[in-house]
Amino acid sequence: MSEILKIDSIDNNGRGVARRDGKAIFVDGAILNETVEANIYQKKDSFEVATATRIIKESSARVTPRCPNYGVCGGCSMQHIDPSTQVAVKQRTLEDNLRHIGKVEKAKVLPPIHGPYWGYRYRARLSVRYVRKKNDVLVGFREKKGRFVVDMDTCPVLAKRVSDLLPSLRACLNNLACREDIPQIEVSVGDETVVLALRHMVPLTDEDTQKLLDFAKKHDIVWWTQSKGLDTLKPLLTDSSDSHKLYYDLPQFGLRMFYEPSDFTQVNPFINRTLIRRALNLLEIESSDRVADLFCGLGNFTLPLATTAKEVMGFEGSETLTERAMQGAKIHGLENKVSFTTLNLFDVDKEWLENLGFFDKMLLDPPRDGAFAVCKALTEMNPSLRPKRIVYVSCNPSTLARDVDVLVNSGTYKLLSAGVINMFPHTAHVESIAAFDLVG
Repeated sequence: MSEILKIDSIDNNGRGVARRDGKAIFVDGAILNETVEANIYQKKDSFEVATATRIIKESSARVTPRCPNYGVCGGCSMQHIDPSTQVAVKQRTLEDNLRHIGKVEKAKVLPPIHGPYWGYRYRARLSVRYVRKKNDVLVGFREKKGRFVVDMDTCPVLAKRVSDLLPSLRACLNNLACREDIPQIEVSVGDETVVLALRHMVPLTDEDTQKLLDFAKKHDIVWWTQSKGLDTLKPLLTDSSDSHKLYYDLPQFGLRMFYEPSDFTQVNPFINRTLIRRALNLLEIESSDRVADLFCGLGNFTLPLATTAKEVMGFEGSETLTERAMQGAKIHGLENKVSFTTLNLFDVDKEWLENLGFFDKMLLDPPRDGAFAVCKALTEMNPSLRPKRIVYVSCNPSTLARDVDVLVNSGTYKLLSAGVINMFPHTAHVESIAAFDLVG
């Protein structure tokens, strides 16, 4: 069913929004202030979902998508919108969440953090599927509205080395005996090394192993393999050379951060470096400060903090990551200034926080579920032990706003500033950063 619709806003997923008798209609591929002809494919009592089939009145923000798979691939949803407008949409999403969920109106809007719009994605999970009818292997992201793998030979948001590799990678996998039993490949691109972690459901034959090694030598990549759970993830060829190790440099702090393919690192290393500088600037770290870094991962913020602060304590739910973080601290001679504890931060209370003693500053960088337990504990703990400044890095504006409500409307903290981080250009994913000062 087709209908002419006037788009009056954009939702959090980058879809245009039209209204008919007060009912919202979400339109894929439409932009604010456009008039479109759309095909409605889903109807609910409170909303409908449609796809724009013809642009009648075009927005000045509309651009031609660079990717030939755009619209089919589920990886990107905003390539038809110019990058500056994408950032503005994300900023509005953050502000709307702070207003409606966080119940705060006034805070300084920080300049958005943004960087390269193409070739930025250094971490990715590529699906793999052998198609009998085509006698070919597909390697790529899944389709937008289905489970099928997109027929990809290029991806402009992937690191260029990986995008250029896709046709040869497909050919390599298609020549393997186990080609029907490979569900995915995890991509990890370090500053010097590309690691492809191959998930295989059957043992690799000697012949397949040699084909993979020949491919690795020809294209200067490193294979890891995973036959079952994460504990089976290992290099295909053991090599002690540092050239085969993944790392990213933080040159401003003189740090080299080593990691493995299973470790969490930011997808976008360019934005990550800027984000670390922004976070530390907002914290206003002094040499006498004792700092807590909660949800610290492998020390992405902890080690930079330790280059300036007197003491930094990192807390993280993964023992693998805390061990890796301490290894990094020892490499850089920071082991006397930092400590790491493995702990479930979704289940902490004020007693635990008070027992840690006084921190001058605190950094929070939780996953999508946010840091509700920590924020609640902060509002309940002894006022004399509360940190004076908190910086909160978020990958979900809704849970950030929920936690803002806890911190601010309890009268404990004041929201000083907040802004967006365009970690994932051309997607609707919104990352953000916010700074708080203790009240009183």
